Amino acid sequence: MQSRQPTAASATFTELLKQVKDEGLLDLDPRYYAGRLALNTGLLVSGLVAFFLIGDSWWQMLVALWMGLCGAQSGFMWHDAGHKAMFRNKKAASAVGYIHANFVNGVSYGWWVNHHNKHHSNPNHLGLDPDIGRRTAIFHVKQYASRRRVQRFIVRHQAVLFFVLLVLEAFKMQKTSARSIAAGNSKRPVLESALILARAVVYLTCVFVVLSPLQAVCFVVVQQVSMGIYIGLLFAPNHKGMEVRDGETETLDWLARQVLTSRNIRPSWYIDFLYGGLNYQVEHHLFPAMPQKSLPRARELTRAYCAERGLPYHEVGFWTSYREVASYLHEVSEPIRRGELDQAEHRAAA
Repeated sequence: MQSRQPTAASATFTELLKQVKDEGLLDLDPRYYAGRLALNTGLLVSGLVAFFLIGDSWWQMLVALWMGLCGAQSGFMWHDAGHKAMFRNKKAASAVGYIHANFVNGVSYGWWVNHHNKHHSNPNHLGLDPDIGRRTAIFHVKQYASRRRVQRFIVRHQAVLFFVLLVLEAFKMQKTSARSIAAGNSKRPVLESALILARAVVYLTCVFVVLSPLQAVCFVVVQQVSMGIYIGLLFAPNHKGMEVRDGETETLDWLARQVLTSRNIRPSWYIDFLYGGLNYQVEHHLFPAMPQKSLPRARELTRAYCAERGLPYHEVGFWTSYREVASYLHEVSEPIRRGELDQAEHRAAA
């Protein structure tokens, strides 16, 4: 399934879209993704080779760290496949998605595609963006009322704890995936369950046969934590701290909706590799089916287009992006730390 651009795109977006199409930036390049798939496979295989060569040793924690990073890198494969940026053929795209999501990472590809498409349609919308709704942290004081007990403690200190809790991100995605399949929300529950179960059996068998029990447990923890932190840091700066919207109806056209709610991280060869192209978040949201290799040129066109029309286009450096996220989370939780919302609730209850 693919994130679709709305049929009633604004006239200004139509003009930008024409520029992009005229330069062939939406054309697929299977050779590029063949190279990306080969690289991703090479990274994973190198980790497996190191795992079996090193054997029963605490040096395996470095391998666990490496495999966690490789797992997050493989997320770029199922991400682009899900957007049809890799292949237009649904079967080919689905094969890449199921292998890299379910079998490599234990995440339901079907759940992720549905979840991610909703996010793309209404980014940073309090009621319609599931990426906002599933977090413990709040992005508007309206969300505080639904938080309870420990969650409220987290919200008070969310500028720091938001990042600390990323250690659980991989586990949370896997848990949510299992619940989604069990609830009957997957179109291919048998296939998805079989792949996730096969991954668990192969993974745990290898770890507990090669390593001592304590080393095996530590390996799993390090691998899961490193993958969770990496995935969390990939997505944290994309929209957090940008314009938050609410209401039952959409008031912004497609161009403004995506540009005003997205933040780019200034590109370089290593940033592009680390983020898998997601540092071009504005362009990715405007053109979800665009191959990663075309995003740099689309960035040039979009920046110029927005400048001509006075539409704010936000792009910052690596460290600044995370500072902005932390500052925004701190600002949102300020009334909670002062006790203003809790006092209001007590007065209302009385």
